[in-house]
Amino acid sequence: MPRRVPLCRNNTEIMSRTLLLFFAVLLASATTGLSQKVWSLEECIEYARQNSLLAKQAQYNVRSSELQLKLDKFQRLPNLNATANIGEQFGRTIDPTSNLFVTQNVLFNGYQINASIPVFNGFRINNSVKQSKVNLQAAQLEGEATLNDLALQVAQAYLTILLSEEQVVNAQRQLELSQNQLDQALKQIAAGSLPDNDRYDFEAQLARDEQSLVVAQNNVDLNYLSLKQLMMLDPETEMEVEKPEVPRPAVDPDQFDAREVFSTAMQTQPIIRANDLRLESSRLDEKLAKSAIWPSLSVFGNLNSNYSSVARDISNRTFIEGVPIQNDVLINGEPSTITFFEDIPQIPEAYPYFDQIGDNFGQSFGAQLSVPIYNRHQNIIAVEQARVSALNREVTNQQQIQQLKTDVERAVQNAKASLESLEAAERSLEAARIAYDNAQKRFNLGAINTLQLTTARNTLDQAQASFTQARYQYIFDLKTVDFYLGKELTLE
Repeated sequence: MPRRVPLCRNNTEIMSRTLLLFFAVLLASATTGLSQKVWSLEECIEYARQNSLLAKQAQYNVRSSELQLKLDKFQRLPNLNATANIGEQFGRTIDPTSNLFVTQNVLFNGYQINASIPVFNGFRINNSVKQSKVNLQAAQLEGEATLNDLALQVAQAYLTILLSEEQVVNAQRQLELSQNQLDQALKQIAAGSLPDNDRYDFEAQLARDEQSLVVAQNNVDLNYLSLKQLMMLDPETEMEVEKPEVPRPAVDPDQFDAREVFSTAMQTQPIIRANDLRLESSRLDEKLAKSAIWPSLSVFGNLNSNYSSVARDISNRTFIEGVPIQNDVLINGEPSTITFFEDIPQIPEAYPYFDQIGDNFGQSFGAQLSVPIYNRHQNIIAVEQARVSALNREVTNQQQIQQLKTDVERAVQNAKASLESLEAAERSLEAARIAYDNAQKRFNLGAINTLQLTTARNTLDQAQASFTQARYQYIFDLKTVDFYLGKELTLE
């Protein structure tokens, strides 16, 4: 009579731990679903666009270009500046009001208002305004390109989360299956139809499935962290992405023509237009450099006045009759005496501050012509440097166009290869499922041992994982082609 093998404490602990882990994952998922906001792909992309540091940097670049355009337009307006000074001179100095040397301390104060208007400066202002407009358009397109690239990264992270969560579901199913197999094996062992040692194979498989579930759940957490980083969300923020039905796309990648996709990308990718505008801006740099070779003409005006503490009011100066002075002289050879009086001037009165400011008020206006003759070849070399920069920019644009062409060709080829990989994974999964079902039946009949059943089970698990991976890779590769075609990134 077959000997009944009692369930040992180790088996009970394994089943308890497995059930606890399984229900903990389900409970966590249910609790999370009640408390967290569910994010759609479109919401994730929009939030990232509003909060990403790259998006903010692009906005600041646009704002800086707008301010530069305003600044260049205002160059057509006149300059108007006011200055004032106050100070004290010591020792032998020049009185600023009389231009006479004085040897005493002098308190001085002056005011000036200067204005100038550019009349001609070699078309520099006009070309600067044109360049600023071009740079503003380029900055806006570069910002749009940054947002598009960010959207593609968010979409990839989003699909990776869906993939990892589906892998969690698969791992949970595998764990349930392993637990059921262990339960069945223990019953067969208790009935004597299986040797006692076979349970260790099932226990080992159960332990591996527990580990796979933990790894899969950890991958979900890591992928959520990547998405939060792209969206600039706090890592501690609870988050759950929407899990829409993502059917296999009906698009046939074989219909994609790399040349047609590239031609469309040249029209839809904003970075290409931005590069063209940057080249135009570089060519305007050459015109700006040439403006330094032309003569420049401007008109100016000046208002000024000053005050000095030693200045005196001499407009009403008076004299006091002096003492008679006698001088002996010869008149026609005869000695004679001449008497005259020397008037002594009175000390002038102090010159009031506001009287000086009013009386010293002066004005001037004129025109200034500046003709560059020789500046150590600086102007000529600046023109050559601008020309070389424009040529270098042209080469850079060609390189980026070539890179776009390479990326498009790779995206189209990846989409076609992904379809082939998906179809192969699908056939492999179907074959592995049939093989496992057959192995399970043979195991139940005792035709194969536990190792053979476990091998068939592992083959099925690997095929399922490969199929899931191939399915999401195919979806992402198609979305990448849509990106180059200028289509909106959605899961529909």
